[in-house]
Amino acid sequence: MKKPVFAGSSAAVITPFKNGKIDYDSFKRIIDMQKIAGTSALTVCGTTGEASTLRREERFALIAYAKAFSDNIPVIAGSGSNSTEHAILFSLDAEKAGADAVLVVTPYYNKATQKGLIEHYTAVADSVSIPVIVYNVPSRTGVSIKPETYLELSKHPNINGVKEASGDFGLFTKTLSLCGDELNIWSGNDDVIVPMMSLGAKGVISVAANIIPAEIAGLVRLCEEGSFFEASRLQLKFNSLISLLFSEVNPIPVKAAMNELGICENELRLPLTEMTGKNRSLLIHEMRSLNLLN
Repeated sequence: MKKPVFAGSSAAVITPFKNGKIDYDSFKRIIDMQKIAGTSALTVCGTTGEASTLRREERFALIAYAKAFSDNIPVIAGSGSNSTEHAILFSLDAEKAGADAVLVVTPYYNKATQKGLIEHYTAVADSVSIPVIVYNVPSRTGVSIKPETYLELSKHPNINGVKEASGDFGLFTKTLSLCGDELNIWSGNDDVIVPMMSLGAKGVISVAANIIPAEIAGLVRLCEEGSFFEASRLQLKFNSLISLLFSEVNPIPVKAAMNELGICENELRLPLTEMTGKNRSLLIHEMRSLNLLN
């Protein structure tokens, strides 16, 4: 049995920018907000953190900064790449910066066969001493991990689990039945936290937790307590908000939302651009209806 890196809610934290540079004052506010809300882990330099536009030294600095101010909350660092060599390099950097685990997305664009995925993750897991969390998100990468591949990966002592964001419940349930306690699974989609946890997921790595961290942490706690009816009511309450947070490419909407809350600038790095027009208006309206804005 593998002890999970964390159980509960991990916020997939944005990277705030100001005038083209990382805004560490806002980043500190975000970390403090997550600690107060009862978040179980911080995930930095992931997709939501715009890792693909960060320079290597920026990644290292963000991870080290998060670790310095996280107190006892585990810090998970995104370190994936479509190059195995780069994924190893980023993972080694994350370990040196103090990360408690790394989150490694499946290779994108050039993709990989299932054999290639096994060799890719094995190479990364062999290179570091901190746990590796696999990240399966075929809607963004164009490749999905099969349950039989998860079974092979689960045999590696340093592969702790997976952020499963395929939305494929058949894949999820078969993986659970094949791997049992040798592979921890977290929901990678905010809209299916309750059904995934009812089947055995250990929690969620959440985009919505950037703006409603206490609510997502509370929903997860209800699931952990077996109070799935109450948890489902919260899941449905925030369904429209979660949908709007993905009405444009993540993290465009969540940064717009955090700007409305006064947490950070609404600044992204190209090729991402600011949310405008109808989608932003709908997002603001939904936030007001939930009393998140005055």
